[in-house]
Amino acid sequence: AVYPEEEALELSLIYQARGVPEADANQLAKHIINNPRCALDALAREELGLNMHDLGSPFGAAVSSFMAFAVGAMLPLLPFIIGRSAELTLIISITLTAFALFTIGALLSLFSNQNFLWAGVRMLLIGASSGCLAFFIGNLLKLGLLL
Repeated sequence: AVYPEEEALELSLIYQARGVPEADANQLAKHIINNPRCALDALAREELGLNMHDLGSPFGAAVSSFMAFAVGAMLPLLPFIIGRSAELTLIISITLTAFALFTIGALLSLFSNQNFLWAGVRMLLIGASSGCLAFFIGNLLKLGLLL
Protein backbone atom coordinates (compact mmCIF):
# COMPACT_ATOMS: atom_id res chain seq x y z
CA ALA A 1 0.00 0.00 0.00
CA VAL A 2 2.90 2.37 0.73
CA TYR A 3 5.06 1.67 -2.36
CA PRO A 4 2.79 0.27 -5.08
CA GLU A 5 5.08 1.30 -7.95
CA GLU A 6 8.09 -0.44 -6.42
CA GLU A 7 6.05 -3.57 -5.68
CA ALA A 8 4.70 -3.61 -9.25
CA LEU A 9 8.26 -3.33 -10.59
CA GLU A 10 9.44 -6.13 -8.33
CA LEU A 11 6.55 -8.35 -9.39
CA SER A 12 7.24 -7.54 -13.03
CA LEU A 13 10.89 -8.52 -12.63
CA ILE A 14 9.87 -11.82 -11.06
CA TYR A 15 7.59 -12.57 -14.02
CA GLN A 16 10.29 -11.51 -16.50
CA ALA A 17 12.74 -13.86 -14.82
CA ARG A 18 10.23 -16.63 -15.49
CA GLY A 19 10.13 -15.82 -19.18
CA VAL A 20 7.21 -13.40 -19.50
CA PRO A 21 8.01 -10.59 -21.99
CA GLU A 22 8.73 -7.24 -20.31
CA ALA A 23 5.68 -5.40 -21.61
CA ASP A 24 3.34 -8.22 -20.62
CA ALA A 25 5.00 -8.58 -17.21
CA ASN A 26 4.65 -4.82 -16.55
CA GLN A 27 0.98 -4.84 -17.55
CA LEU A 28 0.23 -7.95 -15.48
CA ALA A 29 2.04 -6.57 -12.42
CA LYS A 30 0.18 -3.22 -12.60
CA HIS A 31 -3.14 -5.04 -12.95
CA ILE A 32 -2.36 -7.22 -9.90
CA ILE A 33 -1.15 -4.30 -7.76
CA ASN A 34 -4.38 -2.35 -8.47
CA ASN A 35 -6.31 -5.01 -6.52
CA PRO A 36 -4.88 -4.95 -2.94
CA ARG A 37 -6.18 -8.40 -1.98
CA CYS A 38 -4.84 -9.96 -5.17
CA ALA A 39 -1.56 -8.04 -4.77
CA LEU A 40 -1.00 -9.34 -1.23
CA ASP A 41 -1.64 -12.90 -2.34
CA ALA A 42 0.63 -12.59 -5.41
CA LEU A 43 3.47 -10.89 -3.51
CA ALA A 44 3.36 -13.42 -0.67
CA ARG A 45 3.43 -16.28 -3.16
CA GLU A 46 6.04 -14.88 -5.53
CA GLU A 47 8.41 -13.17 -3.07
CA LEU A 48 8.10 -15.41 -0.02
CA GLY A 49 6.92 -18.67 -1.52
CA LEU A 50 3.80 -18.64 0.69
CA ASN A 51 0.46 -19.81 -0.57
CA MET A 52 -2.17 -18.04 1.51
CA HIS A 53 -4.59 -20.93 0.98
CA ASP A 54 -2.15 -23.50 2.37
CA LEU A 55 -1.68 -21.68 5.66
CA GLY A 56 -3.51 -23.11 8.65
CA SER A 57 -6.37 -21.42 10.40
CA PRO A 58 -5.75 -19.16 13.42
CA PHE A 59 -8.07 -21.38 15.47
CA GLY A 60 -6.06 -24.48 14.54
CA ALA A 61 -2.83 -22.71 15.44
CA ALA A 62 -4.29 -21.67 18.81
CA VAL A 63 -5.44 -25.21 19.62
CA SER A 64 -2.08 -26.68 18.57
CA SER A 65 -0.21 -24.12 20.65
CA PHE A 66 -2.41 -24.79 23.68
CA MET A 67 -1.89 -28.56 23.38
CA ALA A 68 1.88 -28.18 22.98
CA PHE A 69 2.10 -25.97 26.08
CA ALA A 70 -0.15 -28.33 28.06
CA VAL A 71 2.00 -31.36 27.20
CA GLY A 72 5.19 -29.40 27.88
CA ALA A 73 3.88 -28.24 31.25
CA MET A 74 2.85 -31.77 32.26
CA LEU A 75 6.24 -33.29 31.49
CA PRO A 76 8.05 -32.08 34.63
CA LEU A 77 5.01 -32.94 36.77
CA LEU A 78 4.69 -36.57 35.67
CA PRO A 79 7.39 -37.95 37.99
CA PHE A 80 5.64 -36.29 40.95
CA ILE A 81 2.30 -37.84 39.99
CA ILE A 82 3.68 -41.39 39.81
CA GLY A 83 6.73 -41.11 42.08
CA ARG A 84 7.16 -41.98 45.74
CA SER A 85 10.54 -40.66 46.91
CA ALA A 86 10.66 -36.86 46.83
CA GLU A 87 14.42 -36.64 46.22
CA LEU A 88 14.47 -39.24 43.44
CA THR A 89 11.33 -37.75 41.89
CA LEU A 90 12.93 -34.30 41.76
CA ILE A 91 16.05 -35.68 40.06
CA ILE A 92 13.93 -37.59 37.52
CA SER A 93 11.81 -34.49 36.84
CA ILE A 94 14.86 -32.27 36.29
CA THR A 95 16.53 -34.88 34.06
CA LEU A 96 13.38 -35.47 32.01
CA THR A 97 12.81 -31.74 31.58
CA ALA A 98 16.43 -31.11 30.59
CA PHE A 99 16.31 -33.93 28.05
CA ALA A 100 13.03 -32.61 26.60
CA LEU A 101 14.35 -29.03 26.36
CA PHE A 102 17.55 -30.15 24.66
CA THR A 103 15.64 -32.38 22.24
CA ILE A 104 13.18 -29.64 21.30
CA GLY A 105 16.02 -27.18 20.72
CA ALA A 106 17.91 -29.71 18.60
CA LEU A 107 14.77 -30.44 16.55
CA LEU A 108 14.16 -26.73 16.01
CA SER A 109 17.63 -26.52 14.47
CA LEU A 110 16.21 -28.40 11.49
CA PHE A 111 14.07 -25.35 10.71
CA SER A 112 16.55 -22.61 11.66
CA ASN A 113 19.72 -23.96 10.00
CA GLN A 114 21.62 -23.75 13.31
CA ASN A 115 24.03 -26.30 14.69
CA PHE A 116 21.84 -28.89 16.47
CA LEU A 117 24.15 -29.06 19.51
CA TRP A 118 24.15 -25.28 20.00
CA ALA A 119 20.38 -25.06 19.43
CA GLY A 120 19.78 -27.82 22.01
CA VAL A 121 22.08 -26.24 24.59
CA ARG A 122 20.53 -22.82 23.96
CA MET A 123 17.01 -24.15 24.59
CA LEU A 124 18.25 -25.98 27.68
CA LEU A 125 19.84 -22.80 29.05
CA ILE A 126 16.69 -20.76 28.40
CA GLY A 127 14.54 -23.39 30.13
CA ALA A 128 16.93 -23.74 33.05
CA SER A 129 17.05 -19.96 33.49
CA SER A 130 13.25 -19.81 33.49
CA GLY A 131 13.06 -22.62 36.05
CA CYS A 132 15.61 -20.95 38.33
CA LEU A 133 13.78 -17.63 38.09
CA ALA A 134 10.45 -19.29 38.94
CA PHE A 135 12.08 -21.07 41.90
CA PHE A 136 13.59 -17.79 43.14
CA ILE A 137 10.30 -15.90 42.83
CA GLY A 138 8.45 -18.76 44.53
CA ASN A 139 10.82 -18.61 47.49
CA LEU A 140 10.42 -14.84 47.74
CA LEU A 141 6.64 -15.28 47.79
CA LYS A 142 6.93 -18.04 50.38
CA LEU A 143 9.02 -15.82 52.63
CA GLY A 144 6.59 -12.95 52.16
CA LEU A 145 9.21 -10.70 50.56
CA LEU A 146 7.05 -10.06 47.50
CA LEU A 147 3.61 -8.43 47.68
